[in-house]
Amino acid sequence: MAKPAAFPTLSSAQTRALRGLAHHLEPIVQVGHQGVTDGVLSAVKEALRAHELIKVRLHEPEDKKGMAAALAAGTGSTLCGLVGHTAILYKRHPKEPKVELPKERPAANAAKPAPRKPAPRKPTPRKPAPRKPAKAKAAKRSR
Repeated sequence: MAKPAAFPTLSSAQTRALRGLAHHLEPIVQVGHQGVTDGVLSAVKEALRAHELIKVRLHEPEDKKGMAAALAAGTGSTLCGLVGHTAILYKRHPKEPKVELPKERPAANAAKPAPRKPAPRKPTPRKPAPRKPAKAKAAKRSR
């Protein structure tokens, strides 16, 4: 039995970035009433090979989450999002990747170096500002 292809795991920041990149794209493949068939899977594989990031329109699906997951599993791609009846799929091109993913940030619970403590500040001696002598109020002039 063939070993199933490992699905690429993406961080939430990466999937969010891919959804943003896919925002202006039009659906390339449309899934009809028959659902996910071999023909649909081959069309999605071709589109992923050509574009890496695609939208697939699901026409009146009974279970849109299940259909989108079946598309991702059948093509070895990652499901980046499901907006309405449109699935966003991503699969990195093996030789010539076109889409640049943001770098993953280290995990929040990873060992971090201790924060540097600032050097103690030396108090600066302050001299009081010289006071100006009070001026005598001039008598009001009569006009």
